[in-house]
Amino acid sequence: MNIEIIKCHGSGNDFILIDEMDTLLPLTEDERASLAVAICSRGSEIGGDGILFVQGSAHADAKMRIFNSDGSEASMCGNGLRCVARYACEKLGSDKLVIETMKADLEVERTEDIFDGIPTFRVEISPVSFQLKDLPLHLEQDVLLNEKIPQLSNDLYFTAVAVPNPHLIAIVDQGILASDVQETLSIGVNKPNTLFPDGVNVSFVRLLEKNHIFVRTFERGVGYTNACGTAMSASSLVTCLHAGNEPEKEISVYNNGGKVKCVVHHMDGETKIDLIGNGTYEYKAALQFDSMDFTSVAVLNKEEFNTEKELYAKLQDEVAAYLTSFN
Repeated sequence: MNIEIIKCHGSGNDFILIDEMDTLLPLTEDERASLAVAICSRGSEIGGDGILFVQGSAHADAKMRIFNSDGSEASMCGNGLRCVARYACEKLGSDKLVIETMKADLEVERTEDIFDGIPTFRVEISPVSFQLKDLPLHLEQDVLLNEKIPQLSNDLYFTAVAVPNPHLIAIVDQGILASDVQETLSIGVNKPNTLFPDGVNVSFVRLLEKNHIFVRTFERGVGYTNACGTAMSASSLVTCLHAGNEPEKEISVYNNGGKVKCVVHHMDGETKIDLIGNGTYEYKAALQFDSMDFTSVAVLNKEEFNTEKELYAKLQDEVAAYLTSFN
């Protein structure tokens, strides 16, 4: 079996993109999960945080399904959606589309470059809910807004929000960010526990200056990633609620993989977030499998997108220089 792929990334959050818009691959749901585990492993020749399946949609321009590296399916992926937006826009010859995801149809569009020469897309992050039942988070209250969870920490204040992926967010200083607190806490809430039966993405946010934040995320089903799009969006929202950042203004969000921009919108009683950033191609190739357990794979006809990688490296250098001033 041969599968054509594009290796791509949004803010260093890397994926294997597979086009099924015209014809679905003959894969069962279990085989999709097994494929993700096999080729996303960092010990494999490919490696990645997940697989993006780009499919046709009965009511939108295209559909995105995202399988994490552990084989679980996520309801949304903001960084992945930007990569899907680029692929679908280029394939369909349009700068603006609607992409079906598990829980919502989301608007995407090509926009002004975040860095000269880097393909940049604005994607909608919604729906947004603070109801704990939507994560779910089992506490004897309906919402958690900048409050302590004694079972997790005596010092940190958390906000819980679903966008629609579940997120637990704390605003911290550099000392906490440099410690092992986040990893220990994140591992605990992503194994069997009484608070988060389905696990949760955990983000620690550091305020750098007005409308500039650093976000690091331990992603459910993946672990630490260079960036998590929904986490950066949710973190931007939390800083508007609790840290003086403002809705309707761009917030620059820095991460270990680069940067994005977010804009929080409150309209007609609803909250939506724009996530703006790169959709970068690393290479395209064909994967040849000997069997449907996907344990043996050959990478054929690999073509590198060297110019795109070089441009993104320049953005990363600019981000690193900016962050150095805050260390």
